[in-house]
Amino acid sequence: DDESGRRGRPDERRGDMPPPPPPAPVSNEPQLYQVYRGRVSNAMEFGVFIQLEQFGRREGLLHISQILGKGRVLSGKDAFKRNEAVWVRVASINDTKMSFSMRDIDQATGEDLAPAAALTANQRSNPARPAEAAVSGVPVHAEDRDTAVRRPGKRLGSPELWEAKQLIASGVLSVEEYPTYDPDHGLLSQAADEEGEDLEIELNEEEPAFLQGQTRVSLNLSPIKVIKNPDGSLQRAALTQSALAKERRELREQQQRALMESAPKDLGRTWADPLAAPGERMLSQELAGIGAAPPEIEEWRTQSMGSGAATTGYRQKPNQSIKQQRESLPIYLFREAFLQSMREHQILIVIGETGSGKTTQMPQYLAESGYTSRGRIGVTQPRRVAAMSVAKRVAEEFGCRLGQEVGYTIRFEDCTSPETAIKYMTDGMLLRECLLDTTVGAYSVIMLDEAHERTIHTDVLFCLMKKAAVLRPDLKLIVTSATMEAEKYSEYFNKCPVFTVPGRTYPVEILYCKTPESDYLDAALITVMQIHLAEPQGDVLLFLTGQEEIDTACQILYERMKSLGKLAPKLNIFPVYSTLPSEMQTRIFDPTPMGERKVIVATNIAEASLTIDGIFYVVDPGFAKQKVFNPKTGVDALVVAPISQASAKQR
Repeated sequence: DDESGRRGRPDERRGDMPPPPPPAPVSNEPQLYQVYRGRVSNAMEFGVFIQLEQFGRREGLLHISQILGKGRVLSGKDAFKRNEAVWVRVASINDTKMSFSMRDIDQATGEDLAPAAALTANQRSNPARPAEAAVSGVPVHAEDRDTAVRRPGKRLGSPELWEAKQLIASGVLSVEEYPTYDPDHGLLSQAADEEGEDLEIELNEEEPAFLQGQTRVSLNLSPIKVIKNPDGSLQRAALTQSALAKERRELREQQQRALMESAPKDLGRTWADPLAAPGERMLSQELAGIGAAPPEIEEWRTQSMGSGAATTGYRQKPNQSIKQQRESLPIYLFREAFLQSMREHQILIVIGETGSGKTTQMPQYLAESGYTSRGRIGVTQPRRVAAMSVAKRVAEEFGCRLGQEVGYTIRFEDCTSPETAIKYMTDGMLLRECLLDTTVGAYSVIMLDEAHERTIHTDVLFCLMKKAAVLRPDLKLIVTSATMEAEKYSEYFNKCPVFTVPGRTYPVEILYCKTPESDYLDAALITVMQIHLAEPQGDVLLFLTGQEEIDTACQILYERMKSLGKLAPKLNIFPVYSTLPSEMQTRIFDPTPMGERKVIVATNIAEASLTIDGIFYVVDPGFAKQKVFNPKTGVDALVVAPISQASAKQR
């Protein structure tokens, strides 16, 4: 027939092309090694899940190692999107789980480029390989080959093996219930399985060429150096820190351990002993608070921070009113020039030394000129103590209660009201307000004070205020600094003008140590004692790094002065650090009684944020704590480091 003739002459119709593979039998279940079209149902890091809709939405996993044609795939989410169509081959079927592969599949047409159906079960994968020969001379027969798949023996732990051996020895278990019994092969050798499980893994720690410079082998994970000369004498002294402070710390810890060890351990023994002394018998209730009670207040702190002394808050110059004090400040002579510059320019850089009055007077000048009619005047400070003390002083000069026309806002404390016209705050609080309103519409003037300290909040505020000034032409921006590095700020703020205010000029005599000091704390305390006993009247300012050092220094100073008795005039000791309560911090502004001397032991908070009258002597060891990021641990740490030359000059 014609039909049979067409079947019998395939070469006439298709040339030399081989006949197509027989069609796969129709089945309701996916067949192994067959190609199907599916859709991505979910994408994960390790691969994607593919649904075969023609089999009732059967689902399987396409691992990232089986994804081809997508470049280098590190995540399944980068290779596919949900509901994307893809041709896949069924690589394995295990109960209800399937795994797919994209190898040897044309994704455009779905053609199987390496059909697995062409390989029969009896055909060898390499026909050109010679037939298996007996290399050792022993003939190999087909029946000798164990082609069946052996069931892997269940790995048993030591308790399970011991239990099984006991049951076998007692005859309770039959052979079929042995843990090493296989229905097809009988008893399996447990020893053979255990020998096959011992693996030796050699770890190659060499860095591969394609990851050169990206692994921990080649990356430099040392902490960032914040000093210029890591091998200098200042850095060596900072690393060893103060031996005197370490000695006091170890003494306190030793006293605490002695207190804990002095508590009796066996309370019942003393009660059972009829000859025990009355003081030896104690109740457990009496020992409950040992080690947990708050430490006693030191004697020096009681003397210097006693409640009997009246707190004035600020030291006023004798026979001068507040108006006379304001007019005596250096910035008063430049009041009109400053206001004229504010009217002509939107952004102004103000350079003024500590004590020139820029922080307290410039916001008042702007308020008196009517700038508060369009909004508040906001002034930022890098520290909470400075924001509170300056706001209190300005409220006193303004003639109002603190929190009305003049107020402050710090973390966890808001001392403002709807009538507040001048608002002092930390730079972090203004940064939080910028999260809600990037244009700071509630303010007509923003003053970024102490910009030379370059905290992270101040640097971010520079960017935000620069953008806000573009969006709001009526916003006035003032950036103040105590150092002469105005060119950086002026160039950043579109080359805005620089307004310089000269500070109070006093003759300054700088004295240096002849040789580097190994213990800077002990050397600083000796210097304070020498000043107190041999120099004319005047208060002393001592810079240290942190609270522990300050408390130790105050304790040692008090003990040394107490040992002198009436041979030396009284020395009033006042610590200043950020965690000290505000009512204690304001004690540093109290006037010194006649015939006495005041020493203020402070961190770098007194470097530029506070101006204290009556300071004649400054003792500067040259150290401060800086926040340094450690890449190895991934956290920030406070490290004692030498200060910069700008900070030393500022002190």
